Amino acid sequence: MTPDTLMTTDKLELDGRIFVPAQQLPIPEWPCVLSERPQPTLTVKDDDLFLVTDTLGNVSGCMGATDEQKASMGLFCNDTRFLSRLELQIEGRSPVLLSSTADKGFSLSILCTNPTIENRLKSDALGIRREIALGGALFEEIEITNYSTSSASFELSLSFDADFIDLFEIRGFQREKRGRLLRLAEPSTKPPEDASSRDGAYLLCYQDALTLAYQGLDGTLMESRIQFQYLQPKSFKGYTAIWQIELASHQTQKLGYRLQMLTNSQQASTVSAPMTLVQAKAAELLEEQSWRHHITQIRSDKVIFNRTIERAEQDLYLLRQSIGKRFGSCKVVSAGVPWFSALFGRDSLITASQTLMLNPAIARETLTILAAYQGKIEDEWREEQPGKILHELRMGEMARCQEIPHTPYYGTVDATPLWLMLYAEYYAWTHDNETLEQLWSNALAAMEWIDRNCEQTGYLSYFRTSRRGLVNQGWKDSGDCIVDRHGHLANGSITLCEVQAYVYAAKVRLAEIARMKKRIDLAERWQEDANLLKERFNRDFWMKDQDYCALALDGEGKQVDSITSNPGHCLHLGILTPDKAYSVAERLRGPDMFNGWGIRTLSSLSPAYNPMGYHIGSVWPHDNAMIAMGVRSLGLIDQALELSQSILEMTQRQPYQRPPELFCGYERTNDNDPVQYPVACSPQAWATGSIFQLLQMMVNLVPDAKNNCLRIIDPALPESINTLSVHNLRVGPTLLDLEFERSGNTTACRVARKRGNLRVVIEA
Repeated sequence: MTPDTLMTTDKLELDGRIFVPAQQLPIPEWPCVLSERPQPTLTVKDDDLFLVTDTLGNVSGCMGATDEQKASMGLFCNDTRFLSRLELQIEGRSPVLLSSTADKGFSLSILCTNPTIENRLKSDALGIRREIALGGALFEEIEITNYSTSSASFELSLSFDADFIDLFEIRGFQREKRGRLLRLAEPSTKPPEDASSRDGAYLLCYQDALTLAYQGLDGTLMESRIQFQYLQPKSFKGYTAIWQIELASHQTQKLGYRLQMLTNSQQASTVSAPMTLVQAKAAELLEEQSWRHHITQIRSDKVIFNRTIERAEQDLYLLRQSIGKRFGSCKVVSAGVPWFSALFGRDSLITASQTLMLNPAIARETLTILAAYQGKIEDEWREEQPGKILHELRMGEMARCQEIPHTPYYGTVDATPLWLMLYAEYYAWTHDNETLEQLWSNALAAMEWIDRNCEQTGYLSYFRTSRRGLVNQGWKDSGDCIVDRHGHLANGSITLCEVQAYVYAAKVRLAEIARMKKRIDLAERWQEDANLLKERFNRDFWMKDQDYCALALDGEGKQVDSITSNPGHCLHLGILTPDKAYSVAERLRGPDMFNGWGIRTLSSLSPAYNPMGYHIGSVWPHDNAMIAMGVRSLGLIDQALELSQSILEMTQRQPYQRPPELFCGYERTNDNDPVQYPVACSPQAWATGSIFQLLQMMVNLVPDAKNNCLRIIDPALPESINTLSVHNLRVGPTLLDLEFERSGNTTACRVARKRGNLRVVIEA
């Protein structure tokens, strides 16, 4: 290890406290390697915090971990790991797990017992209940009950560690230097002699607390302060707090702690942290209850179907995240835990569109926050351009030090037309003129960005300019996914088929808004642009020999002629002529595409197919929900319901009935479950949103709030449910309740209640 591995060793004084460097730690290498035997984990989230533990509630020491799953454990805030070890032990041994759950989403409940401790404890003598919760901080309470008939005496310990690693380091990005780990020079009580016995001891032991600290290369001081509650530790050994417990028969002892994360002495989380776990749980449940009160309530006559909906509601609530303090109470839906707990353009926009039926406010806040970050200058490092909507915003040390371009990073080709589509969709649901006017200049800037980038070829394409940017910048953004029929990677600028459909839809929808605003010049130009784009698209993208739409055009304008799921996104947006749209829908039913659980991202006949590949053979719920919407728009209701039923059945076989980001593309058989993708995000935003998009597909609501009308066109429930109630649905200022009932192949709808003068038209 060279002397410049860490920063210089000057003292740091802050708030009357003096920090000095800890012993130097080697820079960890975090290879992105999948564990040979992935173990179950528990994940909880609250706003801008998330925690990943093993099923015991422990975070095993991650320093030097070599598999991705273990390295991803810990407590994270603002892309920084504030806790990399949390380990409960009895006499130096791990407890024995009885049960554990993360059902509430923001808290863990674990029940365990003791192993045999020779000459001290018989097995199963102790009942140990752990409860861990997030709420602006991390809280844990531990209750130990002696169920033996005699007294028990034993040592219980909690070991902590914090490496303050940037999330991008965990994902495999290498750094030449890191900041410095710190310890306080003058604690209020002298630390034990062995407090610095290990490399990297940077811990303060004083009164009832531990402090772990780190100063980044940008000078930012980050701390994890652990304050113990109830029974105080008897002693400290390095990073470990130790209690000597004595319990009479059937006596219970409680202990606990509160871990607060600080950045430059200010709370790192945007959420105010209470003092106790009970207060944190109460605040969280109250906020969730308030949020649920304002959303549409959707329930069926089937318990398992309702559980899926309820889980999706809860996950959507949990994924909502504050983006700094500048936006006040506004939140967006973060993309997913653990890797993507941040603001994304594409993911947030698609999720907001999927959930308009549930809560249009999600769309308003998403549009507003993304508009605030809309590109203003030309910047190749961040791939920013005037009018462009961002791809990803990060707040960790690597972003602050410009080691990655995510401040924000704009390397996405589809977020800008998706923003325009949502802008129009949101208005159709709400008739919110204030937001329409407030964001009109952003809409014009977004359309101007599209037009500038379409000037040369007539299509919207992408090509990476940032050395740390993404090679592929559509929703399939892994490096190996844009392949031709021979499995060869496409080169040059890439023109994706679905992106042209997004542009087409944006032009058509914005033309209607421009006409409403008396901007006839823009309305006519945008509609003409859309007409010409549709004509070009059906000529240049159609593969006559395969009777299917090409994935993309490459840098030379040649078709990237593989069979993929991407053209399915075009179906409900109107860019394909009817005959071509029906051909695409029919091809997606083929056994090389549909595996019984859903439609694969890439045909199994492709030389590049891999059922475990991220975008080259896996199945994505959101991809399928968008395809189901498209198939439905063609009047192929049975095919759409079959696809939706498959995705719902897959979801019902997942832990907590939660749809994963993706799963493997292996074929469904009579005796297998969906094969999990080892490191899929869960919960994940647009996977969660797909549940509501599938519900919208079934009931087929077409809102027109401006004209005070809601059309319900040929609703159709799947055979798995008989009735569906939709309560507290908001269209414009009107709230209404709808009831759907299936009889054979026919689904009837009636308006059960209406508060407002909305005109409801039910069309069979």
